[in-house]
Amino acid sequence: MAILCASTSTIFSSSERTSFGSLKMTIPSNQSSFLGLFPVAALSKPGSVLPTTLSFSKRDFRVCCQDLSLVPENQRWMFEESEADGPDIWNNTWYPKAKDHINTEKTWYVVDATDKILGRLASTIAVHIRGKNLATYTPSVDMGAFVIVVNAEKVAVSGKKRTQKLYRRHSGRPGGMKVETFNQLQQRIPERIIEHAVRGMLPKGRLGRALFNHLKVYKGPDHPHDAQKPIELPIRDKRHAALVYILIVEVFEMNLTFLELKLDAKL
Repeated sequence: MAILCASTSTIFSSSERTSFGSLKMTIPSNQSSFLGLFPVAALSKPGSVLPTTLSFSKRDFRVCCQDLSLVPENQRWMFEESEADGPDIWNNTWYPKAKDHINTEKTWYVVDATDKILGRLASTIAVHIRGKNLATYTPSVDMGAFVIVVNAEKVAVSGKKRTQKLYRRHSGRPGGMKVETFNQLQQRIPERIIEHAVRGMLPKGRLGRALFNHLKVYKGPDHPHDAQKPIELPIRDKRHAALVYILIVEVFEMNLTFLELKLDAKL
């Protein structure tokens, strides 16, 4: 039996006009109105009153009818099974999901930490691990890339942080606080310095723990991820930009001095 949900704007022909009260008598007691719509039941029963003219408002439902012979031809478009069983063509907004970003299809980057400033290096790595460099970035989806860091023992810090920056850990027992400077931790476990900096820039929770697994830090220049064909990740360094600017200024001044000497020689 097919049930057609229609709005209260249903119009019946004059010869088959009936009241809503008499129509409700044919509806089983276990069926009620839904969202302000009343069901026209038992359309497939022989001898049932079938409306010849139906005027639907915007609040109607596309359903699958078992007996299309009882439905007028100009109304059968509402019961086409191909459209009822298929995707919703009106809802075409794409939203990224985890299945759209599986780990086997993600990009791998490699970065050399030699003489790179720790903060600048960690922030760039965190952006690519989270996927903030993508146009489809979604905070709740693991859509970032994998990042490999080599030569972690050669990372640099500015100012007096080598002796003044402290790393604390606690064993959980009374008096178990351990404090190390940047130099001491770099000599003992250099990988932990970069891991600590990047972890602080990732979300705190289940997603952050999953994203942290995308970071691979190695003390030396070698890594076991050649099969992933990692791409070089550029790290912007303000120190290098300043050095280039100073070099350009010096060359420009040298050229001016040379031109002045040539002019003096001609005169």
